[in-house]
Amino acid sequence: MPQKLTVACAQVRTQDNREATLKVLKEVAIAAAKKDVSILLFPEAFLGGYPRLCSFGAVIGQRHPRGYDQFHAYLKEAIDLGDTAIGEGEAWLNRELPVNEQTGRRGDGTREFIEDVAKSTGVFLVVGCVERVGGSMYCAAVLVDPGKGIVGKRRKLQPTGMERLVWSQGRASNLKAVAVTIKGIRVVIGCAICWENFMPLLRYSLYAQGVNLYLAPTADARSTWEPLLRTIAGEGRCWVVSCNQAVKTKDLPDWVTGVEGQEKAKVGSEGKTEEWASRGGSCIVDPMGGTVTGPVWEEEDTILATDIDFDECDRTKFDFDATGHYARLDSFELNVEGLDLLPPP
Repeated sequence: MPQKLTVACAQVRTQDNREATLKVLKEVAIAAAKKDVSILLFPEAFLGGYPRLCSFGAVIGQRHPRGYDQFHAYLKEAIDLGDTAIGEGEAWLNRELPVNEQTGRRGDGTREFIEDVAKSTGVFLVVGCVERVGGSMYCAAVLVDPGKGIVGKRRKLQPTGMERLVWSQGRASNLKAVAVTIKGIRVVIGCAICWENFMPLLRYSLYAQGVNLYLAPTADARSTWEPLLRTIAGEGRCWVVSCNQAVKTKDLPDWVTGVEGQEKAKVGSEGKTEEWASRGGSCIVDPMGGTVTGPVWEEEDTILATDIDFDECDRTKFDFDATGHYARLDSFELNVEGLDLLPPP
């Protein structure tokens, strides 16, 4: 039986507010379903937004009052999924935590909205989001099965650079891979967010769980990003899908540009131009490290879809298996706090 599915990434940007962004999410999922897409990846921080170019009024030893206002504006756009700061894992996934008596749920309803979109479209969704718990935020990704609802949630372990001002650290235990069966095909999904992909041990923890679909939502719009993805695909002998937002500077939130816009425009970055705050660069890579779709630059609303054959993951392990015959398991061992590296059943 052919082991082929259509997998896609949505190079779409965060809108001016949460409601508008959720509307886009639904519209894109409907469009993807019409293309017979089975699995659809959204960019890092799609819900809540990536605060690109925002300094939050901070320098070492001082914080300007405007930074508090920017943080507050950002916090209000983050989504509340009803989890706790420590992360309740299976108890949260299985809805075992107490609910609000008035609403009958935990959180702000975003979880239920995304689950309804997956159910109504029949598309397995992986959505980058900024998750709020009280006064703290996490860069997260939720994996949403059309029949079961959310079956996995990741919080970024190590925010990068200035992200550490506003994003808290996730736990290694949520690096757990998710196994699903779609159209009779077993897919083992792992997710590493943005520069987590530069962490060799983190990557290996996903390979060790038998991942054959490796998802890399990102905010990195540099030309050096694609070579990293090609390395990961060849290293893990897995399909790699990466998704980034293409965002024009004029479309950044007012709370980012309104106070410091002229100052920030002078900050240089390869992934940024005068017009574009982020140029995108979404792409799909095969298990031998060959880019089959993308990277796509400076296109704001694009669905990149391709048919992928999961048999290629096993076929290409003939000469290299990073966690098996090429691993020298008698000499090297990886242990991850709170995470069992056995492949999911």
